[in-house]
Amino acid sequence: MQFYKFFILLLIGSFVIFFGCNRGPYAISNKSYKKQSKKLAKQIQQAPLRDSVATGTWVGTTNFNLRKPNFVIIHHTAQNSCEQTLKTFTTVKSQVSAHYVICKDGTIHHMLNDYLRAWQAGISKWGNNTDINSSSIGIEIDNNGFEPFTDQQINSLLSLLASLKKAYGIPTANFIGHQDIAPGRKVDPNVYFPWQKLADSGFGVWWSDTTNVSVPPDFNALLALRIVGYDIKDTVAVIQTFKRKYEQFENKEVILTDVDKKILFTLYKKFE
Repeated sequence: MQFYKFFILLLIGSFVIFFGCNRGPYAISNKSYKKQSKKLAKQIQQAPLRDSVATGTWVGTTNFNLRKPNFVIIHHTAQNSCEQTLKTFTTVKSQVSAHYVICKDGTIHHMLNDYLRAWQAGISKWGNNTDINSSSIGIEIDNNGFEPFTDQQINSLLSLLASLKKAYGIPTANFIGHQDIAPGRKVDPNVYFPWQKLADSGFGVWWSDTTNVSVPPDFNALLALRIVGYDIKDTVAVIQTFKRKYEQFENKEVILTDVDKKILFTLYKKFE
C-alpha cells in the first residue's frame, strides 16, 4: 500500500514537472490572449449595452455576423530575427501587433484571430479609409529592411494570401504594403519585395507593358495616384513611395519622369 501511494505521488509529480517544463516560452502571452478574448466575448454578449441611449426596449436583430477583413497589409519587421519580433508582439509595452508573422524558413505564426483588430497600421489612409486596422489583416515578414526576402517566406506568403482571399473575398487590389497607406512615415516592405510576383498570382495590382504607351497631355498624375488609393497630401512622400514600390529601387527624386508617368498611367487605367 505504501509503495502504491508512493507510485501515485511520483506519477502526479512527474506530470506537474512535465507540463510545467513544456508550457513553452509564450505560455504567459497565450494566457493573456485567452483572457482578453474572453473579455471581448463577454462585452459583445451584453444586451442591451449599459451605455445605450435608446429609449425603446432592446430588440435583438436576427441578421448579423462578424465584420470581415477587406484588406491585407504587408510589412517587413525591421528587426533582426523572428524571435525578436514575436517577443515584441507579446510585450504589452510595445503596443504593436500583427495577425501573422512569417519567419525566414517559411514558418507562419498566427498571432491573432483574423476577425480581431491588430495594432499594425498606425496613422494611415487608403482611399477614404482612415481606420485601416479595423478593416485589415496585418502580415509581418521577418526582414531587417535592407535584405532580400527568402524563397521560403514568399512561398508561405503566397499560400497564406490564397487562403485569406478565399476565406474573406478580399479584392485583388486590396493587397497592399505599409508604405502605401503611410507614405513618408513607413517604407515597408522594402525594395526587394516581389510585388509583381504577388500581382501575377492575384494579390495586388501591377503596371502593364509601357512600350507603346502614349500618356495624354492632360494626364493628371496626382489625381491618378489618388484614384489608385494614395493619400496625396504629402506629394513628395507619395511620389517616392510610388517609385520605391513600382520601380523597385530607392529613388529620392521628387518629380515624376516620363517613364514614371507611363507606368502610373497603365496602373491608373486598371482603376478607372
